[in-house]
Amino acid sequence: MTAEIISFGEPLFEFNQVKEYSGEGPDYLSGFGGDASNFACCAARQGANVAILTHLGDDVFGNKFIDLWEKEGVKTHLVERNPIAPTGIYFISHDEQGHHFSFARKGSAASQITPDQLPADAIRAAKLFHVTAITQAISTSSCDSVFKGIEIAKEDGTLTSFDTNLRLKLWDLNRARGIIHETARLVDFIMPSVDEAEVLTGLSDPDKICDFYLNLGSKNVILKLGKEGAMYATTSERKRVAGNPVEAIDATGAGDCFSGSFFTNVVAGKSLEGSLKYANAAAALTTQGYGAVAPIPTRDQVEAFMQDRSI
Repeated sequence: MTAEIISFGEPLFEFNQVKEYSGEGPDYLSGFGGDASNFACCAARQGANVAILTHLGDDVFGNKFIDLWEKEGVKTHLVERNPIAPTGIYFISHDEQGHHFSFARKGSAASQITPDQLPADAIRAAKLFHVTAITQAISTSSCDSVFKGIEIAKEDGTLTSFDTNLRLKLWDLNRARGIIHETARLVDFIMPSVDEAEVLTGLSDPDKICDFYLNLGSKNVILKLGKEGAMYATTSERKRVAGNPVEAIDATGAGDCFSGSFFTNVVAGKSLEGSLKYANAAAALTTQGYGAVAPIPTRDQVEAFMQDRSI
C-alpha cells in the first residue's frame, strides 16, 4: 500500500471544557487534535492519497483515532500500536483570561518512536514527507526520527515539508531555534507563520524572513501571514496572495488546514500561487466552525467558495 503524502507526528485526543457549564451534563466535549492528524484529515478531504505515520497506545483513545482516520480516508497502515505507552491527550479549559491548555502526553506512544522504527520504503515511495517542529519537541528520539525521515526522503527524491509550529511550552527557545534552523537547511519547503518567524529569527519584515530561510538552504519558503494571507519565496521569485476575510468563530487547526490544502495541490502539480490561493480559502472556511477537524471543508466547498469570491 503506497501513499503519496505521509504526515509524521503525534495525534492528541482532546477534551474541551464546555464554556457555559450548568452543572448538569458533560463538563468536557471530546474531539481530535494534533497537527499531524489535522494535516492528514485536511489533505484527505481535498482528495489526497495520504497516510499518517505515528504510534498510538493500545487504548480507547487510539481506537478512536483509527476510527476517525478510516472515516476520513486517511491511510493507517503506517500506524503502530504500543501496548505499554498511552495515546496523548490534552484538556482545554476556559475562564475570563481566555482558554488554557493542559497536556497529558509525557511518555506517550508517539513520543517514544525511534529512527530505526521508521518505514523507510514507504517514505521513499511517497511524493511528500511532512513533519513539524512539535514532533521534534516532544522527545529526543522523536526529534532524531524527524531528521532520519528527512534523510530517507532525500535518498529517493521524496519532497520534504516542515511546519515550524512553535510551542515554547514543549522546549526552550534556544533549543527550538537551533533545531528548527538546522531542519530548515535540509527541507524542500519550510512553512512558518509570521509571528513564529519573528520569535525565531528576530525579523519582522516578511521579505527579510523569507530571505533568512532561503539563505539557510530551504528551497521554498511558504510564509503564513494570518488574515493578510500568505506568500511564497524561492531563489528566483516570490509573491503574496491576499487572504479571504470571513467572520471567524474558531481558528483551531486553521494552520494545519492551510498546510494540508496547500501540499495536496502541490503534489497534484499545481503552481505555488494557485496552491496558496486554494489554501487561503480552505483555512478561511475552517475558521467558521468549532474544533480542528469537524469544520475542515471538502474540495467542492473550497472551490465553490473560491468561485463565489472570484478567487
